[in-house]
Parts: sequence; structure tokens; C-alpha cells
Amino acid sequence: MIHPTSSKRGRILFAPIITLFTFLGKHNPKLLLEIRYFLTFKKKLHLKNPQDLNEKILWAKLYSDTSQWVTLADKYRVRDYVERKGLGDCLVKLYGAWDDVKKFDFDQLPENFILKANNGDGKGTNMPVRGKSQLTATQKADIIKTMNEWLHRKNIGILHAEPHYKEMHPMVIAEELLPLPKGESSLEDYKLWCFNGKVRYIYTCSNRASDGVSIQAMLYDREWNAFPQHLVSNSNYQVGKVVTKPKNLKKMIEVAETLAAGFPELRVDLYNMNPDDENGKIYFGELTFTSLGGLMYYFTPEFLKEAGSLFSIEDFKRKF
Repeated sequence: MIHPTSSKRGRILFAPIITLFTFLGKHNPKLLLEIRYFLTFKKKLHLKNPQDLNEKILWAKLYSDTSQWVTLADKYRVRDYVERKGLGDCLVKLYGAWDDVKKFDFDQLPENFILKANNGDGKGTNMPVRGKSQLTATQKADIIKTMNEWLHRKNIGILHAEPHYKEMHPMVIAEELLPLPKGESSLEDYKLWCFNGKVRYIYTCSNRASDGVSIQAMLYDREWNAFPQHLVSNSNYQVGKVVTKPKNLKKMIEVAETLAAGFPELRVDLYNMNPDDENGKIYFGELTFTSLGGLMYYFTPEFLKEAGSLFSIEDFKRKF
């Protein structure tokens, strides 16, 4: 499956569809989700009685109170929430945040850093910079141009009918660039899936391509039993290898459950810099309420049903 907005070529190829989906996203998000769901899974979306994980996420986008999502899915504003939860030591260093590129100054930043759009989905909205002093004037100009494009993107969240993204004030943040493990193209991304505040699954992503689309994945339960049979391999998501259980897994679960307390469904993304050490450093990544917009096609129907059974749409009505 090609993500229609993940590249310039994709945007051109899918331009008519994007135009239609943008209109529906503004004026009839329910119909948009019904169409996208059918195109993805070749079956009807059931919103009156949602059962699986995707269906319940889609229901929540349309009918629950998403006001808290605006702050907590914002890569900049969520930092205050993490601090309030007593987990400030899990935050990477923040070097700056800007809503106007005219205020941006390379001289304020260290030699290595990463730029992120606070309202981005990771597909083309993260930019690692290694060796600032080696950048040419043209390269610096290109970086600033990209930042400006991020700040002026229109219809954020419209194509997936994600209401919380359009309410975020666009910003670009610069953070500490965490070191890559030797021989790896990306950090191991631990996505701890919580239902009613309890970690039930851990979805790992490794060898992520620079566009954020192609990855190798594995699924575990909280005891680190692997379930490759619950994953569907395709051009973007390949079933990866089973890795050794992190020695600081208990701490990762504690961090995730602290952040997820009070929410029916929430994915807490973490980085683990020393998984072979019980006291290894854990860093916060982000909070995700609507994984792949509720159109996850990399899990089997059986798993989606199993995960969906762990929370109820009534939980949203009680929690908010």
C-alpha cells in the first residue's frame, strides 16, 4: 500500500483522490472513513457496533471527546504532560521550538540534532541533522525551506479524519539526536499498547526507512512472548526477527502505564538505549491515539478483534 502523501510523486499520482478525500474530510468525515475502510479491507465499516481495534479507533475519532488528544499528540506540548507525570528524565533534550522560520538560528543548535514537526506523523516530518558545521549554504536553505513547508501544511489530519491534528498550533522543534546502534539504520521503536491503562502488547519497529514508511516489525505481549502470526507482511511492513527481552522491560511498562492512565486506548512510544541493562536509559517518543488513522492493515483480523475486545466505546464516555 502506498501512503498517498508520503512523497511528492505520491501526491501527484493520487491528486484526484486526495482532492475528494480532503473535501469529505472537511464536510463528511464519516463517509470518508467508510470509503477508506472499504478500500483498505474490502468490507463494510461497522460504527454502530464496532468490534475490532480499527473500528473502535475510528468510532472514537468521530464520536468521542478528543480535546485532550490535541495536547497529548502534539510532540511539543506533550512534554509538559510527561513532566507532570514525574517522567521528565525520560524526555530527550529540547534545543528549541519555532512557529516562524525567521526566528530559527543554526548557531543556537549543537553539531547533531533532529528537527520534527510537532503535528507530524513521522512520514517526512522528521529530519536528522548530523554534522551541522559541514552543511553548505544551499543545504541550510533547503532545511529552512522544509521547515517552512511543515509550518504551512494545510488540512493536517483531514485525509484520515483526525480532528485533533487540525487544532494543533504548527511548530518545528529541535531535539537531541539519539545515537544509532552499530549497524542499524534507525532506533528500535517500542510501541507499548495500553488498554484502560494497562500494557497488553508491545509492537517493535526497526530498520525504518528514511521516509518513515518501510519498517521491520514484531509483536510481543507484556511478558515478551512473540506473536509473528498476528502480523501481515507487505511492501511497507515486513515481519522482523524476534529480539532478546529487554532487561529493563519492567521499567518501560511502568513508564507507559503511568502515561496511559485514564485512557481507554493509547499507544506509548518509547526508545530504549540500553536494553541489555536493567538500569538502561529509556526515552519518551510520543503518544498515539489513532495508530495509522485506525486503518492498520499490518495486523491479522484475529488480532484486531482480540485487541478490540480489551476496551469498550463506553470507556470513552466514562473517561472524558
